[in-house]
Amino acid sequence: MDAPPVGRWSAPGRVNLIGEHLDYNGGPVLPIAIDRRTDVKARLRDDGRVRAWSDLAEHSIEFGADVEPGEVTDWGAYVAGVVWSLREAGHPVPGADVVISSDVPTGAGLSSSAAIECGVAAALLGSIGVDVPPVEVALLAQRAENDYVGVPSGSMDQLAAMCGAEGHALFIDTAATPPKVDPVPADWTADGLRLLVIDTRASHSLADGEYAKRRAECDTAAEQLGLKHLADAGLDAVLRIEDPVIKARVRHVITETARTRSAVRALRERQWNQLATLFTASHASLRDDFEVSAPELDIAVDASLEAGALGARMTGGGFGGSAIALVPADRAEAVGERVRAMFAHAEFAEPRTFMVAPAAGARRDG
Repeated sequence: MDAPPVGRWSAPGRVNLIGEHLDYNGGPVLPIAIDRRTDVKARLRDDGRVRAWSDLAEHSIEFGADVEPGEVTDWGAYVAGVVWSLREAGHPVPGADVVISSDVPTGAGLSSSAAIECGVAAALLGSIGVDVPPVEVALLAQRAENDYVGVPSGSMDQLAAMCGAEGHALFIDTAATPPKVDPVPADWTADGLRLLVIDTRASHSLADGEYAKRRAECDTAAEQLGLKHLADAGLDAVLRIEDPVIKARVRHVITETARTRSAVRALRERQWNQLATLFTASHASLRDDFEVSAPELDIAVDASLEAGALGARMTGGGFGGSAIALVPADRAEAVGERVRAMFAHAEFAEPRTFMVAPAAGARRDG
């Protein structure tokens, strides 16, 4: 009997332009899928076993297609979680060989985990011949991360990975059921600008407890205010909260929601200076009110602005990871050099810098 065919799929990492820590608060977010991808090769097998290899790990993993939460840990949990989530949704996988490779940096706040989840989900669904809408696949992948891996993230990362569109950002209404995704033209390149990613190489993990703590603080605030979603809070909400820490978290969510809506208008109208100003204000709020920045991120932002960036901010969950800077094309090299010099002065590890562009979401490549 001939061996089952091998298919190839891929899913991108993402950069969130603005709208940080809003997806689990029912607020708007504005990510782009980026032109760095996770490739997934998959072949079905009929023995009820799943085996996965990755260039991110030295050893392969193997588990049953009837896998349950808690049975697989480390990087393999992202694969096992997808298999579990698909089965729970009525799309069981009979078994599969999965090979994963990626140029999405891990630990950089660029959603390498969502790229794996969405790439594996697209590959397995494609292999069993089931057509599921991209938003639904994203929510299945999010469930894998939330309920199997154990990270209480929102849906933004998976939605960006599944629904990304070349040359467009995604304006996502996370409060809608299902979330509403609206592509917005994002053509700063035509106006001589570039989006520079600064991977600080500072430790970044959403599973270390701080991310979950911020989410719990926001849940507490919403409960005190009598709201389903904290992003629905009015300007007077800050005055109604007594705890200074919770008050600061609420202030970030309110102001970041307003900044995100303004950023969409700036994108549509190609008002790049306005967009950049919103970037920088967002970073200050994340640093001071939400307290999820890190010294490396602050230096990356400050050095970028000093070297000629129009605006800069941390991106992703924070506590390390990456910053982004909107820079004139002829200043991109100087910005990178300034950031590296400032990191060396602070005796931090040398950062990695590279440019990204809005790219397509998950797809079949062969």
